[in-house]
Amino acid sequence: MKRTARIRGFGHHLPARKVGNAEIEASLGLETGWIEGRTGIRSRFWAEPDDTLSGLATQAGDMALKAAGVDRKDIGLLLLATSTPDHLLPPSAPLVAHRLGLENAGAVDLAGACAGFIYAMTFADGFVRLHNKPAIVIAANILSRRINPAERASAVLFADAAGAVVLAPSGNPGHGILGSSLASDGSAYGLIHIPAGGSNRPFADEIDIAETRMTIANGREVFFKAVEMMSHCSRQALMAAGLTPADVARFVPHQANARICDAVGKSLGIEDSRIVKTISNYGNSSAATIPLSLSIAHSANPIQRGKKLLLAAAGAGLAGGALVVGF
Repeated sequence: MKRTARIRGFGHHLPARKVGNAEIEASLGLETGWIEGRTGIRSRFWAEPDDTLSGLATQAGDMALKAAGVDRKDIGLLLLATSTPDHLLPPSAPLVAHRLGLENAGAVDLAGACAGFIYAMTFADGFVRLHNKPAIVIAANILSRRINPAERASAVLFADAAGAVVLAPSGNPGHGILGSSLASDGSAYGLIHIPAGGSNRPFADEIDIAETRMTIANGREVFFKAVEMMSHCSRQALMAAGLTPADVARFVPHQANARICDAVGKSLGIEDSRIVKTISNYGNSSAATIPLSLSIAHSANPIQRGKKLLLAAAGAGLAGGALVVGF
């Protein structure tokens, strides 16, 4: 019997502070409606001073584990997709695993920016198939502490959130990842970046605070490259699964910008009614947007067993990918 990895539970968590566009537009001197007209975002959630990345991730993971109904001692792996860990060292995942009571799980951070959840799901799926043990993937970010409040390209977009998915062994060949495609384009490495903080430019007293904040060098180029990468990877993943866009019940793109979601859907021929979009109320929380959207959508309108999901993302690096998942 071929072993597969079935999605058993979803979870998500948001900080308490909801930030509307009016607050940001006032601080940047923008006219009312400027943000929504260009991004589709009306509001987002930002962390309070005492919120931590590990705290958001733990809350989302706990919700997913309760929904899955699996014994926490059986979980064999926790992957935490994040660009904003509590510390540069150590990784945050072992702390999250400890707080969740995962006594027998390996745990590690995965830095894949906006595509981190796609990569983490790919690796977790392989782990479940190989080891016949459940795994949990959590994607979480506190990007409000990494934006430059004076740079409108990033200040209007980014948000804080966490989302989680539990995968468990299954013998049903229709479960789990049915097709995948991963991609990268290092020629666009500098389009989205935080200049300081890595080994190339370590933190030091003389570092300007602006160098520790996110910078988007060319938003227009990011838009076109993201649409191209997500569309291409989606077609490749569908081809690998032996499916077409018509077979997809729900398309869950990375919520980078409402116009990107729409453009990728149009490129694939997937009508708006099948595209899950949460960016209007929650903004762009990088790797967390897809599991956040899945959890919210499933809570509002449960995904039926046997349905096919298409997930796609692209972001800094550039790194991207797409998955066709049998629910």
